[in-house]
Amino acid sequence: MIKQTLFAATIVASAALFGATNEKRIGIIGLDTSHSTKFADIVNVQKPDSCAGFKVTSAYKWGSKDIFSSTNRYPKYIEHMNKLGVKIYEDLDEMIASVDFILLETNDGREHLWQAEKVFKAGKPCYIDKPLAASFADAAKIVELGRKYNAKWFTTSGLRYGETMRNARAGKYGKIIGAAMCSPSHFALNNTHSEYYWYAIHGFEPLLTIMGTGVEKVRTIRNEGVDIVTGVWKDGRIGTLRALTAGGLYIYGGYIIPENPWEGSAFIPISTNPGYGPLVGEIIEFFKTGKAPVSDEETLELFRFMEAASISAREGGREVKLSEVK
Repeated sequence: MIKQTLFAATIVASAALFGATNEKRIGIIGLDTSHSTKFADIVNVQKPDSCAGFKVTSAYKWGSKDIFSSTNRYPKYIEHMNKLGVKIYEDLDEMIASVDFILLETNDGREHLWQAEKVFKAGKPCYIDKPLAASFADAAKIVELGRKYNAKWFTTSGLRYGETMRNARAGKYGKIIGAAMCSPSHFALNNTHSEYYWYAIHGFEPLLTIMGTGVEKVRTIRNEGVDIVTGVWKDGRIGTLRALTAGGLYIYGGYIIPENPWEGSAFIPISTNPGYGPLVGEIIEFFKTGKAPVSDEETLELFRFMEAASISAREGGREVKLSEVK
């Protein structure tokens, strides 16, 4: 009986050890954003079925070095990670080497180019949080580096995964002839970033998700507290965004116009705040399969769309073609 008990205990211990050694390790770059702690909480604490077999084990602190709304978060977020048992590395290369997958969460898009290059060179699949970059030039360079190193990576705002956006993308509503969005658009950050990349992406990306790629030109009318962005697709469809530039306004929403009435209505209200769970689930699925849910081409179009809208706003509402953005 004693031998049987010892044998059983050995099997259990071996199984536990085997499970631990086969757990997929995730590393986080940048502890200057709440996304770092929120994502780690979902994977390590909430542990939904979609995250089974994965664990956030390591993190690299930096991060922005001069944006106060980011730098003032380090002490709190480092403490939070310590409580989760996440090891904090001072050297980025060492952190990357310690894990299987990367969440590049740095809140400062100016830091993403060099950080992404290190991850791509190391061959680690990577999700890059918004803002992908501080300028279109850097966004294009990241895409180019990804192709150069044959990297597995993608970037997206979490609002892409709201239920309405998923349904529209899947064709549930039939052909869509138009859509309108409303989104916050503040945090210009003293011209450190292209003006729409930091926060208005939460409106631009759902709009592009709903309407699909193919934006040809854009015009932005700027008024006090709001920018009205009108995008025209190559097939003549029109999508609009009301970008709220006044501080403190966190209003998300909108509607879809399907070609045919949907459940008796000509408009479909947009639900835009799915929380972080759906995005984390998509990231983990990407880590499992290596298949990016957002293509390089769509990513570049999104950033051209935002950049063209910004150019139009600065130039008094001039119509700007996306092909002008290089």
